[in-house]
Amino acid sequence: MPTVNELLDKAKAELSNLLSGEIFLLRDLFKGYEWNRISRSDRLLLGTLFLNYIKTDDIGVVPIEKTSSGQQRYKTQGGSL
Repeated sequence: MPTVNELLDKAKAELSNLLSGEIFLLRDLFKGYEWNRISRSDRLLLGTLFLNYIKTDDIGVVPIEKTSSGQQRYKTQGGSL
């Protein structure tokens, strides 16, 4: 099983595949079976690390509202990521 930092790196790499204006959840950056194999505690930690990453680095992604299940939604902005 990959470490949380390896999962974060994978999520960062997947951002380049998104188009400007797309709304997504962190789980959308992983294949369904990959996300389901990550423990709940690691998913929560990954979510925190990802949110901190996009808040501290100006990469053209902003957090928007949370879903009814508490998952953070994000939106891409501007040019290429």
